[in-house]
Amino acid sequence: MKRISLKINTIICLIFFIGFQTLYAKDYQLASPDGTNVLIISVNDKITYTLIVDGIKVMNPSLMSMTIENGSILGDNPKVLRKKIRSIDEILYPELRVKSKEIRDHFNELTLSFKGNYSLVFRAYDNGVAYRFKTSFKEEITVVNETAFFNFQGDNHIYFPREKEFQSHNERLYEFGKLDTLSVNDLCSLPTLLTIDKIKLLITETALLDYPGMWLTGEAGNTLKAKFPPYALEQKVDNRRWKDDRDIRVSRLANFIAKTTGNRTFPWRIICIANNDADLLTNQLSYQLAEPCRIEDTSWIKPGKVAWDWWNYNNIYGVDFRAGVNTDTYKYYIDFASKYGLEYIILDEGWYVLGDVLNLVSEVDVQELINYGKTKNVGVILWVTWSSLDQKLEEALDIYEKWGVKGLKVDFMQRDDQWMVNYYERIAKACAEHKLLVDFHGSYKPAGLRRTYPNVLTREGVKGAENNKWADYITPEHNLTIPFIRMVAGPMDYTPGAMVNAQKENFAITWNRPMSMGTRAHQVAMYTLFESPLQMLCDNPSNYMREHKTTQFISQIPAVWDQTKVLHAKIGAYLAMARKNDEIWYVGVMNNQEARSLNIDFSFLEAGNYHMEIFKDGVNADRYASDYKIEKRQITNKDKIDISLAQGGGWSAIIKLNNTIID
Repeated sequence: MKRISLKINTIICLIFFIGFQTLYAKDYQLASPDGTNVLIISVNDKITYTLIVDGIKVMNPSLMSMTIENGSILGDNPKVLRKKIRSIDEILYPELRVKSKEIRDHFNELTLSFKGNYSLVFRAYDNGVAYRFKTSFKEEITVVNETAFFNFQGDNHIYFPREKEFQSHNERLYEFGKLDTLSVNDLCSLPTLLTIDKIKLLITETALLDYPGMWLTGEAGNTLKAKFPPYALEQKVDNRRWKDDRDIRVSRLANFIAKTTGNRTFPWRIICIANNDADLLTNQLSYQLAEPCRIEDTSWIKPGKVAWDWWNYNNIYGVDFRAGVNTDTYKYYIDFASKYGLEYIILDEGWYVLGDVLNLVSEVDVQELINYGKTKNVGVILWVTWSSLDQKLEEALDIYEKWGVKGLKVDFMQRDDQWMVNYYERIAKACAEHKLLVDFHGSYKPAGLRRTYPNVLTREGVKGAENNKWADYITPEHNLTIPFIRMVAGPMDYTPGAMVNAQKENFAITWNRPMSMGTRAHQVAMYTLFESPLQMLCDNPSNYMREHKTTQFISQIPAVWDQTKVLHAKIGAYLAMARKNDEIWYVGVMNNQEARSLNIDFSFLEAGNYHMEIFKDGVNADRYASDYKIEKRQITNKDKIDISLAQGGGWSAIIKLNNTIID
């Protein structure tokens, strides 16, 4: 969308080439490298910013400030001492190739330093803007509160991940409605997405370290206001639901949000900008603005797929032993993982006596399983509750490393106050020192830790497939909403791979033998479309081996990507993407409840002749959702194919050059 007039273009170019000089006494302007996104920072008795996108004002003056304990309000009656500008254009090479093996980091930056030992840093990218506070006090400071308004222009709609309180897994559906209907009593977690005409604005944060997470509430008119969980002074176990330590609530709150070093940078407040739905899927600002990697040697960090036991209730069958949480069952998981080339299995709840991560149940010999896994080239990941792990952290990690454990799935944090945010970093760092991978469940959204500690492969903070065990709201529409919002912040451990599939009218809630809504091909496409460097197979090995053709297809799809190209995208409706890993291309397509056809243009392929293996909806998938068909054909980059998608359907392809034979 290019609606900038010649006059506006001229102004923007002038701003850029004269180094973002002020237009008048107390206004500063910062434009993105391509000139389409412009921040106007106004310094009067307060500090505000205005956002212009493609010549359209999308945000009115929005206030920012920080209150510290001595009564100072950073941002009140500000006096600019100096400004600094710079432009950066470089390539980042992420340790985990979530979307791509290279990321162009191209931005213009303005730093305003103020009297009172603080600065504000602004960045403008072609696909978003961001700002952060920076302080230079010699002593520790107490942050009473941070003020951040997002004051939008016009008649706007929002995808609102409504929350009841700060104690939350941040697993939400997205309520679509008018922004101006929200009040201060309406609370949401991040990220959240707004639509202004055709422009999409997504709010999130990154570089979240030693500070509480940001939430949002409604405000008068078309405004959102930041809200932060207070500092936790005391916490206690709430065992009304669980008879262990998995539900720990803050029992006493401070009247401030953070105690922290006085000489530091604070988290980035990000507004991702997209002119269409597709551009949201390639936005990587959450990674680009995060703190750089702090692990010296990352060569041991191995992404991959993992067989998961909890969702399927260990309901394996056709075996000569009693299925359950025991050594024989997990050897069966290892055999399955080995057969299909899966890198890991998880031992979820039940392998230790709840409350003590070093007190193993007699039915499970973890060391024997790890040794057995080594003979099959399958690693073992252990589930733990966060508090039980914390109680014996160093002792447990020493023992786990000695055993040969590959990683931990840490669960039930349910908070992002400063103490808990620091816990995440402490676990990530400690696990890295013991060469352990981390998957955070019961967690807040990704906010940069995955770049700083890339052993943090993935995290939950998404309403995923586990909800199928107790609810009917994990619909195809939901599955086609989360990539455009939650996945923009980072990898999501949705846990795909259901082998029992049903259309909406046939779906049933069952705890012990769960199913998914939508077709088998819909589930298979998730392995290409949903980003997670530790990608689960949620169903049980007996089902997967019974459904050998499906499992064999899934097993070929990697968990990280060299390139990502969006082919079709409409939030809540459909998504088609092509991704490349090494020399092989993969295509995934998912559809909502409305049957449709899409045209797939294969011009993203390099020149050459290719074999393509296709996994698609069967002709009766609209009635029997597990119906699918596998086809093989030849293809070149000159080809276009019309594909048919059932309601809740899907389509996938694995594309290899002719000199690589598909079995």
